[in-house]
Amino acid sequence: MKILVTGGLGFIGSHTVVELQNEGFDVVVIDDLSNSSLDVLNGIEAITGKKPEFEKIDLREKQAVKDFFVKYPDVTGIIHFAASKAVGESVENPLLYYENNIGSLVYLLQELQKKQEFYFIFSSSCTVYGQAEKMPITEGAPIQGALSPYGNTKQIGEEIIKDVAKVSGINSVLLRYFNPVGAHPSVNIGELPLGVPLNLVPFITQTAIGIREQLSVFGNNYPTTDGTCVRDYIHVVDLAKAHVLALQRLIDKKNAQKVEVFNLGTGKGNSVLEVINAFERVSGQKLNYKIVDRRAGDVAEAYADTAKANNVLGWKSELSLDDALASAWKWEQKVRGK
Repeated sequence: MKILVTGGLGFIGSHTVVELQNEGFDVVVIDDLSNSSLDVLNGIEAITGKKPEFEKIDLREKQAVKDFFVKYPDVTGIIHFAASKAVGESVENPLLYYENNIGSLVYLLQELQKKQEFYFIFSSSCTVYGQAEKMPITEGAPIQGALSPYGNTKQIGEEIIKDVAKVSGINSVLLRYFNPVGAHPSVNIGELPLGVPLNLVPFITQTAIGIREQLSVFGNNYPTTDGTCVRDYIHVVDLAKAHVLALQRLIDKKNAQKVEVFNLGTGKGNSVLEVINAFERVSGQKLNYKIVDRRAGDVAEAYADTAKANNVLGWKSELSLDDALASAWKWEQKVRGK
């Protein structure tokens, strides 16, 4: 069975391609290389023994999307990662986010609804919950007003998929991630942000290796155990495996509705200071960090209720925060040649 992975050379996409190939799926990757590198194909091949087919396409180009499905009529499922994902950048340049995240989704779905049957896994986010009123966050938690254009594109994307599924042969799973971290244990692939990292763990590893002078901790007066923000950090390999299970669920026709939703996290929250302390412990490196003012748009805490993913999808996170931080540090050292 041929599966398209859009954004398949990115952080989560590349790890998911590995898990798909390990399970015997044929994979074709679309990526525009705006936030990734062709070298990732070699990393995937080093792990799985097989290089996926690759097409360099900007999904904002409607004709290019049409042409792809003419060339690959045998694609029966898509895992859709391709999207811009920086909250701050989305506030500064909202139209870029609406064009890239919504336009590309619409163009894909226009082609898919022509097919009699199709499987569609959507890369969503816990940002759709905003500042949830209760912890842990269940799939039934109210969808709050979006705190950023990025969050809004995920909310709108989910609504579009639900509307299209009602009138087409598309069956879909919406996967709402919490905070993916780590690298493949082989360290052949990992997180490689272009420019200044926007996520905590790559900023930690770049500070530890000397690329960044200091790590900023945004606020220590939140209503949490140590005053710093709490998040649910999930190992990227665990996250990737959930995508394969979600796809297999649709293929096996086990889905209870045409569109299903699952939270993907560990079910446990860790504060920023806890992550820093864990990194120092597993790496043996002391981090230079400083408490600074809060950052606009940050929620105090967000961690998942994973009961539905555990019981219905048959998925559970298996790797620990220490595993994730140790692999992220090994990856950083490999990338920097140290």
